[in-house]
Amino acid sequence: MGLGESAGRDNLMELRAPEATLKAFKAYEAVRHRLPTPPRQGSAERAAGLLALADRFDAFVLDGFGVLNVGEGAIPGAVDAVTELQRMGKTVIVLTNAAGYPKRLLMQRYSRLGFSFDPANAVSSREVMLHALAQYPKHKWGAMAATKFGTEELEDHDIAFLGDDPGPYAEVDAFILFGSSEWTPERQRLIEQALQARPRPILVGNPDIVAPVEGGMSWEPGHYAHNMADASGVEPEFFGKPFKAAFEAVLARIPEIVDRDRIAMVGDTLQTDVLGGLAAGIGTILVTDHGFFANADFEAGIDLAKISPDYIIPTP
Repeated sequence: MGLGESAGRDNLMELRAPEATLKAFKAYEAVRHRLPTPPRQGSAERAAGLLALADRFDAFVLDGFGVLNVGEGAIPGAVDAVTELQRMGKTVIVLTNAAGYPKRLLMQRYSRLGFSFDPANAVSSREVMLHALAQYPKHKWGAMAATKFGTEELEDHDIAFLGDDPGPYAEVDAFILFGSSEWTPERQRLIEQALQARPRPILVGNPDIVAPVEGGMSWEPGHYAHNMADASGVEPEFFGKPFKAAFEAVLARIPEIVDRDRIAMVGDTLQTDVLGGLAAGIGTILVTDHGFFANADFEAGIDLAKISPDYIIPTP
């Protein structure tokens, strides 16, 4: 999952765990036709943590929220585990669906939490989408995004922030979804009406449907994108986990001499982290005590989703 943009979000789910987890799980299952198909199932072996699997893998691809941190706090033991893996010479890369804010702020946040990542070893779905955006024809883009971050990293693109004025929804050539912290039901209605009136491309930087935050879960851009697709028939293009482009970006940063079966995707969510890792042909590790499955039945989730990781650990 992504990091979550702030503790004071306007788009918090009204329910709390475990009801919120169940609702989120059902939302992911309802859109499985738009997600990759897992080519295999893992054996779901239990391990104590990442260091217990250090001999099994040479490269660890870590989700952010639910693996490294929850809100503004690092998960206990996560900093020490990551530091030790780095000391052992393992390749450690973050792959996060945090598309709502620039890379500069992402790196500052990890540093503040106590992690030491080279910028080349932190990949966000935002930069994956921006790389693809450079290949697109010149468009005027209508952006679901937090205005407080401005147009940093977007200077080469014609961006109109989508608010409560219906004008830009009708005028733009395509839509691009970065972050949903300022999104509202009224704005969702406006974009669905605009897409019904004139179908246009939808690019989604954060495919997450939900993200755990302090106080519950927040609805993320993936949730709104799937609703747009259902309302308009326009199929979005997704750039984060579990989709191919995100994993291609990460694998390109891992030395070619490392075999795929010696690379592990570590995450807290079956339908993004584990599914994406399985589809990419790499190992998968599910973290159960933090993030998505905190206070929820992960074993029932595995049975229902038919997505099984290679390893299960309670905490990093």
